[in-house]
Amino acid sequence: MEFIFNLTPLIPLFPLLAFAIIVLFTHRHNRLSSSIAIGGIALSTALGWTLVLATILSGEHAWAEGWQLRVPWLPAGTTVLELGFAVDGFTAAMLFMVPFVCLMIFIYSQGYMKLGQPDQDPRYARFFAYISLFAAGMLGLVVARDLVLLFISWEVMGLCSYLLIGFWSFRKADSEHHIDAAQVVRARQAALKAFITTRIGDVLLFSGIALLYSYTGTLTFRELFRPETLETLQAISLLGMPAVTVIALLVFGGAVGKSAQFPLHVWLPDAMEGPTPVSALIHAATMVAAGVYLVARTLPLFIAGFVVADAPALHWVAVIGAITALLGATVGLAQDDIKRVLAYSTISQLGYMMMGLGLGSLVAGIFHLLTHAFFKALLFLSAGSVIHGVEHGAHIAAHNGHGHGEHFSPNDMKIMGGLRHRMPRTFVAYLAGALALVGIVPFAGFWSKDEILAEAFHLWRADGTLNLPFWVWLAGTLGAFFTALYMGRQLGLVFWGEPRHAAARHAHESPSSMTVPLIVLALFALLFGFVNAPFLGNPLHHLMGNVHEVSEVVHAEAIPFNPTVAGISTVLAVAGLLLGWSLYRNYRAGQVEPFQAALGPVFTVLRNKYYIDDLYQWAIIRPAVWLANFCFNIDDRWIIDPFVDLVGAAGRAASDIARVLDSGVIDRWFVEGTAQLFNAAGRWLRYSETGHVQNYLLVVAVTILLLLGLYLYF
Repeated sequence: MEFIFNLTPLIPLFPLLAFAIIVLFTHRHNRLSSSIAIGGIALSTALGWTLVLATILSGEHAWAEGWQLRVPWLPAGTTVLELGFAVDGFTAAMLFMVPFVCLMIFIYSQGYMKLGQPDQDPRYARFFAYISLFAAGMLGLVVARDLVLLFISWEVMGLCSYLLIGFWSFRKADSEHHIDAAQVVRARQAALKAFITTRIGDVLLFSGIALLYSYTGTLTFRELFRPETLETLQAISLLGMPAVTVIALLVFGGAVGKSAQFPLHVWLPDAMEGPTPVSALIHAATMVAAGVYLVARTLPLFIAGFVVADAPALHWVAVIGAITALLGATVGLAQDDIKRVLAYSTISQLGYMMMGLGLGSLVAGIFHLLTHAFFKALLFLSAGSVIHGVEHGAHIAAHNGHGHGEHFSPNDMKIMGGLRHRMPRTFVAYLAGALALVGIVPFAGFWSKDEILAEAFHLWRADGTLNLPFWVWLAGTLGAFFTALYMGRQLGLVFWGEPRHAAARHAHESPSSMTVPLIVLALFALLFGFVNAPFLGNPLHHLMGNVHEVSEVVHAEAIPFNPTVAGISTVLAVAGLLLGWSLYRNYRAGQVEPFQAALGPVFTVLRNKYYIDDLYQWAIIRPAVWLANFCFNIDDRWIIDPFVDLVGAAGRAASDIARVLDSGVIDRWFVEGTAQLFNAAGRWLRYSETGHVQNYLLVVAVTILLLLGLYLYF
């Protein structure tokens, strides 16, 4: 087994090498580039699943303690910062999901980016290079032994998100017609928004890492979570709180940015401007999962602060998660873009994961992360298949002269309708993902969401008061109803009724390169929940529940299955799904939306996302832009540049005066004047040099007579 574990560093290395090969050598060969990218992630998947099997077969010690590889990296005073790789039960669970979901997305991307077709994306090879680097970053984060490698991988993903969200942020207007000018602007703005917003969280995370290293002298997870290290952090006071609490809050700040939690959630819906495979990567297997993984991996810090002083870090995780879950679910009710609905769904589901972790349940939060990755990747890729089919339908309609002529968005659900007959494989896959998301038995989402709600319900009943777990359970239960409601609305608008546009009437099924990954992911959306089913003995709890046992503060006992909790959430889910579907299955173009008619001004608030973006625009962006313009004017117009220009002008005037003095006075009167004087004297004296002896004797005689006269006179 040791040999297999020693291959762990190759897991992120394969896609990293694929990125390097594509960028340096094969970027002019599209099919070869995508094949290299798919081959790299396929090797990572095969090795990752081999490591999962090796971990399972190695027994409980390997699940909890795991395997580690230390790599000395950077001297830092009297110590050396180490990079390292590690595999335990938690890592194994992530390695089962991350590379496989990435592989499905890579295969799907070949069809989505239209390999070999006349309208193939002109930056096809670059796209596969970027997503390979993205996958390498996430895989590096998963196998990281310490916060050094984790943070490096974290920043690699931040860079890739900027590059991929803004992938369509430029085009050649004369030759590239797969995107329009408006989409170029939106993509550019979305990429900047994502990069700047997540940087806020990254600064907080880096501050927490710096504090950890300054207090403990190590960044290795296993050493940080030892009881004596946690006790040291508990004993130190910082800002009126135990240092462990402040550090946990800073770490959570990084997760809030990366995993799009309120109030830094605003970047995620706009990230839909990238290609649909990018949306699936960001929302399912990589970027947003990284924040949840970070909180789960550092959970002993949160619980240690809670234990010592009832400090708020753990509570804040649950509170922010509950707010985010409800916010995302309600806003999703009023969106028309098929991908934007799923984006707010992702925000909501990430809130559920944080709720589970905020209740102290490592397995509940990560179980939902794993199941969510499969069914949300399925939903996004299915949405991309729908968009692909509608776009192709628009081309056919335009060719046959049946197009409407006006511009339309292929993402708009209101122009769709009846697609279950035209795209049957996509419909089946989408329905499976929707049922998993809503939480219908036996789909994966039922088991994972129920475990979070059961955890909250159990803690509430154990205390017997209207405590935080009660409000978390209530928020989660209401969120389950709203989730079902917007998914019922989406299914009704997209797949039922009659087509509301020529593009939808002429839509057809996507190619097999796109639909085969959908069917595979649909099977996982159906079956993956059984990896932690209570009637099977909660296998996932046994695999990863004890990874933090060294801390002596994290306990991972499985909560018994609660039929009351499951029954309430399931009844609400079924009711919401049927209500949304029945209201929208016969929706007609131009008709007032049923939700809009029922909710009135509340619907307007939801459509405008609670005006949070407008608030940020008014309270943060405009003042920041004003301050930037003010500083620019001080620098360029009012003070600094004018002063610099004045100094420059004064210098030029002084140099002009010096030039005049030098050429008009010094040169003319002193330098050239002296030379001219001696030249004149030389010319005058030259007349006395005749070369005749008698002239010289005459001069001598006259000189003697003059001297004699002067002598006699005086």
